[in-house]
Amino acid sequence: MRKSFVTRLTFVASNRPEAQEARDKLVARYGDAGLEDAQVIVALGGDGFMLETVHGLMASSKPIYGMNRGSVGFLMNEFAEEDLLGRINAAEQAEIHPLRMQAVDVSGQTHEALAFNEVSLLRTTRQAAKLRISVDGKVRLSELICDGALISTPMGSTAYNLSAHGPIIPLDAKILALTPISAFRPRRWRGALLSHTARLRLEVLEAEKRPVSAVADNFEAPNVLEVYIAEDRDVALCMLFDAGRSLEERVLAEQFSV
Repeated sequence: MRKSFVTRLTFVASNRPEAQEARDKLVARYGDAGLEDAQVIVALGGDGFMLETVHGLMASSKPIYGMNRGSVGFLMNEFAEEDLLGRINAAEQAEIHPLRMQAVDVSGQTHEALAFNEVSLLRTTRQAAKLRISVDGKVRLSELICDGALISTPMGSTAYNLSAHGPIIPLDAKILALTPISAFRPRRWRGALLSHTARLRLEVLEAEKRPVSAVADNFEAPNVLEVYIAEDRDVALCMLFDAGRSLEERVLAEQFSV
């Protein structure tokens, strides 16, 4: 995606003091070409800020190179002021396709959003949720009683999906993870691995008694009745990672962490 040597950068930072300080130092050292003229966007913060940057600036079609000035930083490179242009020009690329969520709420309104990590359906009261799950038009689970369920991309498989005991997925596997959150019935169901071409429909049963929200990354639709989810191959994001520390390598390494 980058055909020429990168010399023009623009910097964005979270509101954390260390991120703002890092931005000031980097701008003083490398300049800031502005979003329109920059070849690469440098994001300074944590994983949450990276997702905000992805959603806010993906229309620019510019590659994004993150540096960790937050907490977790799985999607970020290590922070250093030196040789930033050299690191970016030697960086490895990861092309990411998001999930597209269409959620219909109890009033009949449709909410649409993209998710680069996951789409989650979450109970919003003390009552467990009841969900019916269909894949490619066929009901696969007529009733799941749970705190919720999520559908994860490979990039998101090491995030909320992993915390919910879902599988880590290699970035090039062309697979999505469907993972229950605290399933009560069927108690032993641990989820499913689906083709990235799968089209999912999740229906909320007893929606008035057991309200559910649908969340696509940082967008939430409350009181949903049904949610449609599918990968959107027409949307592609380019993320940059230091040589030898590609996103593929990080996902693989995570599977052997103890």
